Amino acid sequence: MPHHTMTDIVSASILDLGALRHLEQVCFPQDAWPLLDLIAVLSFPGVVRLKAVENGKMIGFVAGDPRPGEGMGWIATIGVLPDQRGKGVGRALLNACEREMPLPRIRLSVRQSNHEAIRMYEQAGYRSVDHWLRYYNDGEDALVMEKYMSETGL
Repeated sequence: MPHHTMTDIVSASILDLGALRHLEQVCFPQDAWPLLDLIAVLSFPGVVRLKAVENGKMIGFVAGDPRPGEGMGWIATIGVLPDQRGKGVGRALLNACEREMPLPRIRLSVRQSNHEAIRMYEQAGYRSVDHWLRYYNDGEDALVMEKYMSETGL
């Protein structure tokens, strides 16, 4: 019998700092957030912070920044450990974060070379709305993608 593990999506806290720091460094070697930013995202009020946990271990993380005044939420960061990809964990984190930010539009930025992530976002209903030149540390451009959340929940 294959052993199926259940991935849970639960709130993250400052206690996850070490695990999140590891995840960021593995997922984003060039763009890992500085420690102070990680502390902020795990402790600032109003931030949506969710982790994917399997067998007691964080395998993915998403943070959302709701901006009700702008009528939109931003996905600030989303990452899944490389050996855990392709199982729908990123999509589950994205969906959960969207649910926690009940706003008309959700936006995110992504490296334009990250075709795997871009494909996931497109499948989730996002489309490119902007292009930031030389956004990343190494000079690569970012795509800004946006999803309109239907009012009816369809």
